[in-house]
Amino acid sequence: MMDASKYSIGYYAPPVNEYRWVKKDHIEKAPIWCSVDLRDGNQSLVIPMSLSEKLKFYQLLLEIGFKEIEVGFPAASETEYEFLRTIIENDMIPSDVTVQVLTQCRDHIIRKTFEAVKGAPRAIIHFYNSTSVAQREQVFKKSKEEIKQIAVEGAKLVKKLSEEYEGNFLFEYSPESFTGTEPEYALEVCNAVLDVMQPTIDRPMIINLPVTVEMSMPHIYANQIEYCSDRLHYRDAVILSTHPHNDRGTGVADTELALLAGAQRVECCLFGNGERTGNVDAITLAMNMYSHGVDPKLDFSNMPHICEVYEEVTRMNVSCRQPYAGSLVFAAFSGSHQDAIAKGMNYREENHLHKWNVPYLPIDPHDVSREYDADVIRINSQSGKGGIGYILEKSYGYVMPAKMREDFGYRVKDVSDKSHAELKPDEIYSIFKEEYLNVSRPVEVLEAHFVQGDEIEAHVIARFGNQVHQIYDKGNGRLDAVSNALKQMLPNSFSLETYSEHSLDDGSHSRAASYVGIVCEDGHRAWGAGEDTDIIRAGIKALVSAINNQ
Repeated sequence: MMDASKYSIGYYAPPVNEYRWVKKDHIEKAPIWCSVDLRDGNQSLVIPMSLSEKLKFYQLLLEIGFKEIEVGFPAASETEYEFLRTIIENDMIPSDVTVQVLTQCRDHIIRKTFEAVKGAPRAIIHFYNSTSVAQREQVFKKSKEEIKQIAVEGAKLVKKLSEEYEGNFLFEYSPESFTGTEPEYALEVCNAVLDVMQPTIDRPMIINLPVTVEMSMPHIYANQIEYCSDRLHYRDAVILSTHPHNDRGTGVADTELALLAGAQRVECCLFGNGERTGNVDAITLAMNMYSHGVDPKLDFSNMPHICEVYEEVTRMNVSCRQPYAGSLVFAAFSGSHQDAIAKGMNYREENHLHKWNVPYLPIDPHDVSREYDADVIRINSQSGKGGIGYILEKSYGYVMPAKMREDFGYRVKDVSDKSHAELKPDEIYSIFKEEYLNVSRPVEVLEAHFVQGDEIEAHVIARFGNQVHQIYDKGNGRLDAVSNALKQMLPNSFSLETYSEHSLDDGSHSRAASYVGIVCEDGHRAWGAGEDTDIIRAGIKALVSAINNQ
């Protein structure tokens, strides 16, 4: 049995809650993004990336548009040291990109970090120590003052070495396990570090308040961020950063509310990779902003490529339900959903709309290189006539009458139900061709000639079974005249109820598509479709197909 009594609230609300962030209804601009895929993401993998894999991932991050990339903990890992030296010595750091390196507040590690980053055009030295109650009491067994002193001494050494080593350095400090730290104490430590570093507006410092372990609901974290943001020393010269993990599954919410509360920067990983349940997902965050009309300053337009590279180098899988990126996130199998999407898409096209507002689709799948026919309306036994008709129209150009779509929908769903499988567009087209298009047995019209008068007279040469017949009759149009003629040789009568047509192509040699619905003697409807470069022949073929489908 699960025993909840062993748990208690392990976080600390700030002593003052202003709740100003609650009054904001959206994030107005993109934060500074820092990818920590090559450090946090890599250390969470069962098989960490090799040098060549890290280089491939690094290149992907540059393509996406990250301007700050944490490349590792070079003082603690030979592979990360080698990677950092490789991109420095091979001039692989673009002029507008800053690499970030991580170090604990320990003398020899800080010194080795400066050695590792030598020659980088621009680097962030990210130093940290843990400040939480659990870490103070259980791991370090030190007082608050002693823990604060570790941070202060680390800051002093970082500042001293930055003056001795040649390079363009920026600085970041994190009170690790911030979420398990009393906010007023975390603020005290951060301000002590800032007093040592003395940042300026021209050379600001990053203060990172990480959700090292997610402990509270997101609004508590937002209050903690707002509290610290209001009280940090040198605030105009501080970039307030957040580094959320996802232990409670609300890492995205933590980050979004933190940005409303004053955070300016986000450390994140693609697809939420990271230790335990992962770091906050950069893609979800950025695309959430994008869906609100805010440019996230990151490019996820080639999502399939991003997924492919990520899966290759990390050996992780992108979930089919991963927001914005998964193979099924835009997929609609439900008939009502498909119908709404199809109508929404048609409405948008008919009205030449630029603004996106299609039912069930928060963004245009094309924006992330997903295709409507392959990724949005997916066909199985749960699908409806609207979605099935939409696939046939968008993939092959056939626009069936509404009642014919219903008849076709039942046929397609029956095939899917019996095969227990999803049907691809080409399989749907095959069913359409087999069931409706130019069906020529047992009836086939070989020739049809017309004489114009008060009524149209048709001379029809038709085959029924193994016999060829010559038939004459009249009608109020060519198709009606052919219909009347064919009734003379058929054992069962019918009435012509529905006819529609349209062009399948442009140009002088375009194909025409026609659709005919007839009502048989017993009252049921039969449908047929015809295709030909001649519109009259297309209509006759559709009529014959419907007759053959009685």
